[in-house]
Amino acid sequence: MKIVVLDDYQDVARGLADWDSLGAEVEVITSYLGDHDELVRRLAGAEVVVAMRERTRFTAELLERLPDLKLLVSTGRRNAAIDLKATERLGITVCGTGYLPHPTAEHTWALILAAMRHLETELAAMRDGAWQSTVGIGLHGKTLGLLGLGNLGQRVAKAGQAFGMETIAWSQNLTAERATEHGVTAVSKEDLFARSDVLSVHLVLSKRTRGLVGAAELAAMKRGALLVNTSRGPIVDEQALLDALRERRIHAALDVYDIEPLPADHPLRAMRNATLTPHLGYVTREVYEIFYRDAVEDIAAWQAGNPVRVMTL
Repeated sequence: MKIVVLDDYQDVARGLADWDSLGAEVEVITSYLGDHDELVRRLAGAEVVVAMRERTRFTAELLERLPDLKLLVSTGRRNAAIDLKATERLGITVCGTGYLPHPTAEHTWALILAAMRHLETELAAMRDGAWQSTVGIGLHGKTLGLLGLGNLGQRVAKAGQAFGMETIAWSQNLTAERATEHGVTAVSKEDLFARSDVLSVHLVLSKRTRGLVGAAELAAMKRGALLVNTSRGPIVDEQALLDALRERRIHAALDVYDIEPLPADHPLRAMRNATLTPHLGYVTREVYEIFYRDAVEDIAAWQAGNPVRVMTL
């Protein structure tokens, strides 16, 4: 049996799970393969493919060109980049893995603190021998707005409260009672954008949330406010965000983008009022150990005829 592990950028998959226990040929690809023809060539003959989150899109067109593929393992519990209708039609089993939510919440705060205290500028200045060139903004007494108060939003809210921030939230189905359980005040969508000094996005990408943060929402934000997105890039309208950044109305701290990896010449990279990281929210050793350990378990269970953690429509 041939197994291909995709998008292991840090080249750590082999050391984090017992692949030898599967008695299979295992190939690990450490670079991003964005071209379908190249993907088809590299995946030829593979019965099993292990995909890292949503780094590679498995469209119906691509899946139809992989006749040997029988099992697709995706790290995480869901993967919007896999066409599950196509996998079902083609008889391809899709399995997921476990996940930890707290690393993304931690990274959200790394971005907030980096942006508010100008760490990117000051770290570079220290390397160059300079000393103090910016004035940061404190968090105590400021308002933290949460676009979504699910598992991640709740964790981010708790940290904000520890910093002495007022925490407010909105999502389509959020009730005042549920918000109060977490020490958060439920507000209208309009109030969320108007009142937040820091506004952090914590929604799942769907038809309902795609483009939810558009030009009108960004225009309603306080001048100088910080928009943080560690969820999914397309929740925020990219062109509207670029316009707001160019006009220097707001700041942004981003870990996710419409296109990933973010092209080297993408205009976001040139924005001095944007703090950018390359989708690192879930990238911790603890999470990767779960991902690859569970991937091996998924493959072994499938080999035995009893697949586990199966993803369905």
